[in-house]
Amino acid sequence: MPSPALRQEIENGGFINAPGVFELISALIADRMGFKALYVTGYGTVASALGLPDAGLASYSQMIDRIGRIAEMTKTPIIADADTGYGGLLNVRHTVRGYEQAGVTAIQIEDQEFPKKCGHTPDRRVVPIADMVRKVQVASDSRSSSDFLIIARTDARTGNGLDEAIRRGNAYAEAGADVIFIESPESEAELAEVGRRINKPLLANMVNGGRTPMLPADRLKALGFSIAIYPAVGFLSAGEALRRAYADLKENGTSTEAVPMYSFSEFNKLIGFEDVWEFERRYPELD
Repeated sequence: MPSPALRQEIENGGFINAPGVFELISALIADRMGFKALYVTGYGTVASALGLPDAGLASYSQMIDRIGRIAEMTKTPIIADADTGYGGLLNVRHTVRGYEQAGVTAIQIEDQEFPKKCGHTPDRRVVPIADMVRKVQVASDSRSSSDFLIIARTDARTGNGLDEAIRRGNAYAEAGADVIFIESPESEAELAEVGRRINKPLLANMVNGGRTPMLPADRLKALGFSIAIYPAVGFLSAGEALRRAYADLKENGTSTEAVPMYSFSEFNKLIGFEDVWEFERRYPELD
């Protein structure tokens, strides 16, 4: 069941910082940090599962398997990327129902043409506004709980300008979206404009190295935003840590203390070995 905590936090005027997770190690670590939500990033999930770019190459089945396992193994409410809904209106209904049944609390659906692309890369095209309005209506009608939030994203800013993106955001809000996500504003002034012109909870996408300036939570809240996601912070950090560790091994012929690592004993606890050991003590194998 979706958690009511996200809706309550937004309605009470709070702010949600959600780190990007992309597989079970990142999810288990973030789950213990006290965040109000975790964001299952499509970019990171596709990269870690398939070794491919976020370009519409992963299917609904591939994504729901990963997302469902993350939701099952964590306690923090999950916001999950669902690309364009994986097809037409019937696909959107199926996706919303599947994500909700999998334990997700908020689903993100965007208005790009298929195949979609990462929101901070060039040459993205959007569908007609009426097509996305229908998707939002279907998504809203298909959920079984009002605690399951519909996040409607528009990628119109890059190719069609900020005014068109805001026009779409307001249309999606009227169609039933709970949260509006204007992808890749290119300045703090543009973020402020979004906050002024859309009277609905707003999500900001803070991508390290992306098109939108990285702002702290208190500033985003002051501009009118309720949620900030950080999709790349996990996989970029993990990628750099792995690069350094493997380079250290290659250069020195062994792993040295020059590269900090997660404690092996703490990692055993993270993934649940303590439960295994307790089970083995209680039920020893018979000789």
